[in-house]
Amino acid sequence: MSAGQMPPWLQEQIMKMQQSQQNLQSIMSQKQHLEIEKAETQKALEELKKVSDDDAVFKHAGTVLIKSTKKELIEELEEKFEMSKTRATVLEKQESRVKETLKEQEAKITEMMKTGSANPSGSTASSDDNPRK
Repeated sequence: MSAGQMPPWLQEQIMKMQQSQQNLQSIMSQKQHLEIEKAETQKALEELKKVSDDDAVFKHAGTVLIKSTKKELIEELEEKFEMSKTRATVLEKQESRVKETLKEQEAKITEMMKTGSANPSGSTASSDDNPRK
């Protein structure tokens, strides 16, 4: 294996790993946005609960404010908060999966570089990597 040239099988593995890293970045950024959204919704709910039932309340609808009721708004915000929690759970699961994949990909690349081939013999490859058991 000459120093200047990376074999195609290694390039392919590295590309797959970079793809996983990008996926992870995307998930992390979505999680961050969700956290902000959840915090804002929580704050709005707290403020709304301080308002008396017959006070006028408004909600955003695009660029306009629309008159609403305290009860309606609380229901909407609580629903939004629950949806955020559900989405956060889904993202947590995705994040775990991608991190696991990354670990496996790193191990595979390390193994390949040690043996200098795409299918290292005698490696502890799982049965799905190696059809000949």
